[in-house]
Amino acid sequence: MLRRMLLMLGAVIVVVLILAAFKFNSIYSQIQQFKAPKPPINVEVAESSRLPWQSRLPAIGTLTASQGIDLSVEIAGTISAVQFRSGEKVSKGQPIVLLDSEIEQASLTAAQADLHLAKVEFERARSLVDRQAISRSEFDRLNAESQKAAATVAQLKASLAKKRILAPFSGTIGISQVDVGDFVAAGTPIATLQDLSTLFVDFYLAEQQVPLLAIGQPVHLQVAAFPGEQFEGKIVALNPKVEITTRNVQVRAELANPGERLLPGMFADLQVLLPSEEPQVVVPETAITYTLYGNSVLVVKEGQAPTPEDDTEEVTEAPERSEPYLVVERRFVKTGERRDGRVVILEGLDVGEQVVIAGQLKLDNGAHVAIAEKRTLELEPNSESNAR
Repeated sequence: MLRRMLLMLGAVIVVVLILAAFKFNSIYSQIQQFKAPKPPINVEVAESSRLPWQSRLPAIGTLTASQGIDLSVEIAGTISAVQFRSGEKVSKGQPIVLLDSEIEQASLTAAQADLHLAKVEFERARSLVDRQAISRSEFDRLNAESQKAAATVAQLKASLAKKRILAPFSGTIGISQVDVGDFVAAGTPIATLQDLSTLFVDFYLAEQQVPLLAIGQPVHLQVAAFPGEQFEGKIVALNPKVEITTRNVQVRAELANPGERLLPGMFADLQVLLPSEEPQVVVPETAITYTLYGNSVLVVKEGQAPTPEDDTEEVTEAPERSEPYLVVERRFVKTGERRDGRVVILEGLDVGEQVVIAGQLKLDNGAHVAIAEKRTLELEPNSESNAR
């Protein structure tokens, strides 16, 4: 009985030792994994470069026609003829709308007859006054009647002219707002007339930027209707006063409109080109990490590879490295203008340093990295000219 109990106890002890050995081996393997150097993190990098950089003043504006009005009638009347087609080109002096003028025509005919009679009586009185056949007062009365009749004719002709709406300048007329037979009151709009050959863009800049502005300064602008296309203009006017409420000054630029693709009222994203052009250190905008504590970049540089610890049981020789051991260093920088996917670095970075442009979220200061193949879109080759 005792012998059987000893055998069972021995078997239990053997099983416990085997399980303990397996557990120890598992724990030891995990410890060795933690001690082993972590594999490098693949990142994409770009090299900072020095490029000619032309400073610009960004602004937003609205396109307006060089000449643009809403045609309307000055006096009430009934539309007798609409002499244009919506959206067509019209020339200066071309009839647009005619109002019914039969009453005015009849009144003018009667006034012209009165004028003719007044002139005949005045000429007869002129010959009689020389012979003292009539009094001087009667002659003056007839003279006044003649002038009054002439003024009545002129007044009716002016009123009759207002029944005929003419184009004040050449341009493109809009959609008709009236039809034949409509009775319109004074001030009723007929259609818009816009000269699209040349456009203005009005925008506002802060009063601190007024010394940087000058007549003839070039302006580049883009509109949402033609993404990626750039239009050029120049400043033609500066408002001589600053708006009290906003402390901004109104600026007007002029640009040609070949093909009349741009339309008044379009929203314009524009930049005023300043005359100064200096080389600046620039990096891709994706390299910048923006935080409340400041803007920073991760600079890739060579570091010291970790050495194996001396207390390990198995000491193996570290393999020779054909590539340098790279780590990242977080560096705070002072940024400037951003444009075309690039940002100017004013302080904190030198030319030729490599910065991480993708994968910053999984990195920390001192992390081991490896340069991977670029997958992010690079700027086009002509981006240097865009920076200017």
